[in-house]
Amino acid sequence: MTTSLSETIKQLVTANHIVADQGVVDGFGHVSVRHPERSDRFLLSRSMAPSRVGPEDIVEHDENGAPLDAGGRAVYVERFIHAETYRSRPDVMAVVHSHSPSVIPFSISSVKLRPCYHMASFLNDTARFEIRERFGRDTDLLISDPDKGRYLARALGNASVVLLRGHGSVTVGRDLQEAVFRAVYLELNARIQTNAVALGGEIEFLTDEEAHAGTEANAAQTARPWALWSEQAQARRAMR
Repeated sequence: MTTSLSETIKQLVTANHIVADQGVVDGFGHVSVRHPERSDRFLLSRSMAPSRVGPEDIVEHDENGAPLDAGGRAVYVERFIHAETYRSRPDVMAVVHSHSPSVIPFSISSVKLRPCYHMASFLNDTARFEIRERFGRDTDLLISDPDKGRYLARALGNASVVLLRGHGSVTVGRDLQEAVFRAVYLELNARIQTNAVALGGEIEFLTDEEAHAGTEANAAQTARPWALWSEQAQARRAMR
């Protein structure tokens, strides 16, 4: 990926379209990227459906999640997911928050989401977040202030994915390609695991060693699906 601001914005728009097209988000959910010139800032669209995001919709936010150039446009209530993740994880350059439907059952079940195949090897370190542990039983489950964002970031720790009970997930990456790759294959692995459970019998998940090796191998391959998904996203919107 490039480091220029204009190209980063272009790639962020594409990332929004990809996660929408791949069934990771619908009218809700959001994708951000760390600012290429200011590590204490990040880029996130105004509050809107990801499939409809354009370059003009991207808003710069400071390290506390405050919009700097919204110009009266509504911003996401849950921008603190992104702000506090970037603050706690200097290695993270992109964040995807989604309510992908195949993943949510694993956030409310005692069944642990585990890597079923090599494309989802990063799931070996999946974390879980329970908002009730700190904020009680009467919240709306949204990460709508810095305190909730910090607690979520603490739950994420050094993992690639954290599941939010009854809410969705947060996926992080070392660049936009990796974060999008993980968000898509998180959803696909959840479908595969659900289908495997329905078959009955024992499930042979990836070992820790296989998961580590697979994650390292896939890190060099994220450009391949990104190119395909980008092309598909562009073609789909050209037909509108």
